[in-house]
Amino acid sequence: MKKVLIIIGIIVVIVAIPLIRSRTGSETPAVEIEQLATRAIRTSILASGKLSHDDEVLLSTEVIGRVVGLFVEEADEVTEGQLLLQIDDEQTSAMVEQSMASTRIGEIAIEGQRLRLENLEKQWERKQRLYSDGLLDTDSFELATNELDLARNDLLSRQESLRQARASLEEAENRLSKTRVYSPITGVVTSLDIKVGEMAISSTTNIPGSSLMTIANPESMLTEVNVDEADIANIAVGQEAEVVAIAYPDIPMKAVVESIAVSAKQATGNQSLSFAVKLRFTDTKGITLRPGMSCRAEIFTITNEATLATPIQAIQVEEDLELDTISYTVFVYDDGIAREREIQVGVADDEYQEITEGLNEGDSIIINPDRVLRNLEDGDEVALIEEEDEDE
Repeated sequence: MKKVLIIIGIIVVIVAIPLIRSRTGSETPAVEIEQLATRAIRTSILASGKLSHDDEVLLSTEVIGRVVGLFVEEADEVTEGQLLLQIDDEQTSAMVEQSMASTRIGEIAIEGQRLRLENLEKQWERKQRLYSDGLLDTDSFELATNELDLARNDLLSRQESLRQARASLEEAENRLSKTRVYSPITGVVTSLDIKVGEMAISSTTNIPGSSLMTIANPESMLTEVNVDEADIANIAVGQEAEVVAIAYPDIPMKAVVESIAVSAKQATGNQSLSFAVKLRFTDTKGITLRPGMSCRAEIFTITNEATLATPIQAIQVEEDLELDTISYTVFVYDDGIAREREIQVGVADDEYQEITEGLNEGDSIIINPDRVLRNLEDGDEVALIEEEDEDE
């Protein structure tokens, strides 16, 4: 019986020791660490907007008339100077013919008046000689002089009438030329807003005219995003950006800041002011972009390519309101002991914070879990989560 009790006691001890160790070990917090290393830190600003063409022309008409010819379709490629549309020019052509006739009549009248004037000048010269010799009375000489002056004035009047006729002809020809619409740029017809048989109406002070079509250069695609006035001071021309079109949510496209609006605007339904920032694409990944697509952009304001950085959740922040100071600390894993270190920080992105002072490359930084970090103190014993997993 005594031997049985001894055997039972030994078994109890053998079973109890691991349980005790396991219970004791569970009181030591398990943590996750990460080696402090160099990485790229990029601070950014998020904005949203739409895709558009920078080189885009909205064609409208300057004359009123019915469309009788349409020589392109939507999505057609066109070249600069290509005929796109024809407006009925019957009435305008008649005006041109009428003005041309008036011009020819004026030219003929001037030529006839010049011949008459030359004849009167010769007559006046003969009468002047007769008058000087006393062979012509004063009334006859004055009558010849007045007739010559009237002929000269008549020639001037006919010349002015000819100028007026030529101006009318030029205006009529200008109106006739506007019945034919030519492409001002090389590009693609992105929208076609009129059909053959419809009336093209020119704009007036209070009435907008007909929109004929829109032509855009597909190579000039960009995105215009609205950046809040609180962030615009950090935006500069030439900064890199990534743009994601809503139609292609998994394909970020590279871009650069091309221009920043001089003045702010208030977006519809938004109380805050924003600045329009244009982003020029440098790589569209070969996808088809269309104007009007919604997009979001991440503009990188600061980029540190190689700097010591640690996950943001590893950093503890303490603010002293009385002294108006803020201190930053992390815990370094030192052979089972958590060592608190005060650090200086720099820029940060969504995941990592730059460390400028207080740590060295290769230090093991305790980064998780948060419930442990909140209660951890300098000198506390800790265990690694990886080691605990291996024991299991």
